[in-house]
Amino acid sequence: MSVERGREAESLAAAWLQQRGFQILDRNWRTRWCELDIVARSDAGIHIIEVKYRARPDFGTGFDYITPDKIHRLRRAALMWLGSHRYRGTNYQIDVIAVSGSPKPKYVDYLPNAIFGN
Repeated sequence: MSVERGREAESLAAAWLQQRGFQILDRNWRTRWCELDIVARSDAGIHIIEVKYRARPDFGTGFDYITPDKIHRLRRAALMWLGSHRYRGTNYQIDVIAVSGSPKPKYVDYLPNAIFGN
């Protein structure tokens, strides 16, 4: 997958979230060991959103590519983001958005609270 396709998928996911009332707080926030694709806020609290893109489901969906190592790194990065943005102690959840479609990303599947963060 190209970086360009990944960015297109993240932009589609961000637009999809905004259409549903989420406020995007941050995108592509990085630590030494992990990148948070999207950080958003809703009435439910803070959402750390991992975006996975697959052109076709031949080798699984984006949901299939969330490894135990990725889960650990997302949780750790989420706590760092919350602390550095003065949201420490705030309710948060880690969601996954699987984007698919070829030649351009066009389908969004959303799995809220896919990874228990706190």
